Amino acid sequence: MTVEIRELPKYEIAYIRRVGSYFEPQDHWGKLLDWAIRNDLVPPNQHFIGISLDDPNIIEGHQCRHDACVTIPEGFAKESHNEVEFRQLDGGLYVMYPFYDQVEKLVFAYQYVFEVWLPTNSEYEVDYSRNNLEFNQNNPADDPEGKGKVDLFIPIKEVV
Repeated sequence: MTVEIRELPKYEIAYIRRVGSYFEPQDHWGKLLDWAIRNDLVPPNQHFIGISLDDPNIIEGHQCRHDACVTIPEGFAKESHNEVEFRQLDGGLYVMYPFYDQVEKLVFAYQYVFEVWLPTNSEYEVDYSRNNLEFNQNNPADDPEGKGKVDLFIPIKEVV
């Protein structure tokens, strides 16, 4: 499995948060996509990023939070948009794992990085002060096999 270390910049994002099981329909993505298209916030200039804020092994599924995000350019007029929220994502050092499979199998990519690669193949540990970022590279509904292509970024820091 190919894993890379990457330095990411800070990103300004617009996002819509959903609370509920990660395995239920994710209609907030459709709302964000519609908003992003209306505002010309589409690839290749912008990125769609998913952020799973809770570990379903610790937090009950119906309480798990997920943010559907799109990056916004510098100078974007945030004050004229009340259907989304805005914030900045921290940049820094990340391990990047490219994933291409059924979206429900993304959990296995997380497990590999957290449980195998980081403890046995690296001099890094997870930096829990920053979020894991799922850079969506396609729409699984448009993929011939229904697969999602995601670059999974997990924040890291050197072991001290």
